[in-house]
Formats: sequence, structure tokens, C-alpha cells
Amino acid sequence: MTETGFEKVPARDRRRFPGISSRAYEHPADRSALVALRKLTGFDTVFKAVSGLLPERSLRLLFLSESVRVGETQFPELYAMLRDACYILDLEKVPQMYVQQDPRPNAMCIGLDEPIIVVTTSLVELLDEEEMRAVVGHEVGHALSGHSVYRTILLFLTNLALKVAWIPLGNVAIMTLVTALREWFRKSELSADRAGLLVGQDLQASMRGLMKIAGGNHLSEMNVDAFLAQAEEYEASGDLRDSVLKILNLLPRTHPFTTVRAAELKKWAESRDFQRLMDGHYPRRDEDKDTSVTDSFRQSAAHYADSVRTSKDPLMKLVGDLAGGAGDLGGRLRDKFTAAAAGGSAAGKEKSGGGDGTAPGGPKGGAEGEEGATGRG
Repeated sequence: MTETGFEKVPARDRRRFPGISSRAYEHPADRSALVALRKLTGFDTVFKAVSGLLPERSLRLLFLSESVRVGETQFPELYAMLRDACYILDLEKVPQMYVQQDPRPNAMCIGLDEPIIVVTTSLVELLDEEEMRAVVGHEVGHALSGHSVYRTILLFLTNLALKVAWIPLGNVAIMTLVTALREWFRKSELSADRAGLLVGQDLQASMRGLMKIAGGNHLSEMNVDAFLAQAEEYEASGDLRDSVLKILNLLPRTHPFTTVRAAELKKWAESRDFQRLMDGHYPRRDEDKDTSVTDSFRQSAAHYADSVRTSKDPLMKLVGDLAGGAGDLGGRLRDKFTAAAAGGSAAGKEKSGGGDGTAPGGPKGGAEGEEGATGRG
């Protein structure tokens, strides 16, 4: 076959997905955010203008001159993983891949005309073969979904915002786009995690990789169940003030928190949709043109509604109650914050007063989830 084809089958027996559409693994929130992004007023104009400004050729030359290009004679094992991933997801043209010296474990897929995959030396050294296979599949999933285009624009706009920060209105306009792009990109990471699982077809390897990104190469000191429990604790703990802080902590990030990614991936791996996909029932690429935008929004709306209904986060529970007609917003917010403040005051008095002489207990729950190291791109 040609260079863009595949002469070798995957290293071990894995299910292949001929003609698979990225819709098969995309998170509903990713699809809705992407559609919304394209519907932003003037976005097409901005996109065309930015595309002309982006130094993509310079970027390619930079990686060619400063990084190691993966191939049959350089990082051949990584190259085999890349070809396997493209074979499994039926991506005809194998993207160029580079290894870049960097102490931070990271990977990304960028480029407007053609995607480029970049992985750092720290990530290569951190992960074992099956964990790395999931990462490569993650990045190939980005390429198949077309995420690399928006990732490149996000990088450009973020840098541009720093340069024009002294221009009030210009900075506000750019940061509005940056915020929308970050929100979409966080959702796209959940989609790419799913693509990584489809390529690796080893949930435990995907979990281990995420744990290592959060806590380093200390698997003997970590536990998958305890790691997933952190995500549940993060979602459910605290009051409305903590809910607001979670949002503020998340806004500047391009990636969801690592424990949350692990929990989302495990949930999908246990779903009926995943099982049907593994059984060969999935949307095909040649059907994409017939996809209904209305249906996509409807599915996304149903997903958001279900997320609000099942969420244990105090703010989401309040939103769910309000959607069900329980009380007025102002009154419930006041009651929640008043109760939280009163509880804190009472706790302080108990701690200082002593009472029965028993030492007061420490705060419950410990850390509310790990922020983790740099996530995959």
C-alpha cells in the first residue's frame, strides 16, 4: 500500500472500525460546543482572518528543526503505535509526529491544513507501552475530529491576547473568543479520551495513564478506585461557594481536571453506547453530510439535562431543583449561603469552646481532587 496506507496490522489483536465517524465517540457537549462555536456571530470572518495570520509553515519548520520526527528509524515503536491508531480508526493519511524535549508530560495535535502530533520526552518516559498507545489514539482522535484547527487558533489567540492586553476593547473581544474556545476544547478532550480507549482497547491502561499525569510514575503508591473516588468527592463536596470556585478554577484551563476525565471515561466505557460501538454498530463517515443539526442539539440538550439531574454538585442540584419548580432563586441562594456561614460559625465556637474535652475532629474529606500535571492536548 502507499505511505498513507497500512502495511502492518496492529501489534496485537484489536477491533478495527472501518469508516468510523468521529460522531461515534464525540462527547455530546463537544458536539454542541463545536456547533455553537461555529454559530458565533462573525466567527467565520474571524476564522478566515486568523487563518491567514497563523504562522503554520513556520510552526512546521520549527518542529522539523528543533524536535525529532517519529518514523521507521526514529522512535520506531511510537511510529508503529501511530500507524496502528490510524489503522484502527481508519484515518487514511498518517499525521506527522514529533518528540519534543520538555520536562512537562504533554501531547498535542495542531495544524490547519494537516494535523501535527507532538509528544514531549517527559510523557514518553512516564508511560508504558499500553498507556502510550492510549495517548497516541487520543491525539489521532483529535485529528479525525478536526480539533487540531481550533486548537491552533486557540494557541494563536491566547498569545495575541497577551500582546494586546493594553487595548481594553481589543483584549475583551479576543478573550471572549478564547473563553469560548477553551470551553469547547475542554469538552473535546473528553472525546479524544474516548478515541484513545477505542485505539488501546484497555481501560486500565487509560486509567493508569491519567493517574500518572496527575501523580507521576508512582503506580505502587496509587489506586484506581481511590483516584476515581477523588472525582466523586470533588463534585459532591462543599457548598455553593465551592461550586463558584470550581468554575473559576476551570475557566483558564484548556483541559478538564484529571480525576474528572478518568471518571467520565470509565462511565462511557460502561455504557451501552460503548458496547454497541465495540460490536460494530456506529455512525459512518459517509453519513456525516446527512447529520441533522437539530438532532445534535437535541441530544446535547438531553445530555446536559441528565448531567444537571444526576450531578451531586451543590450548584447543579440547585439548578435542577429550580428547573423542577422548587422555590425562587434568590431565596434559595440566600438560604444556602446563610446556612453555610452559620455552620462555619458554629464549628468555630465548638473548636474554641472545647465542651466535653474531646479533641475536635479535623475537616472532612481532605483534598477535593487533584489538579494534576499538564494534560494531554
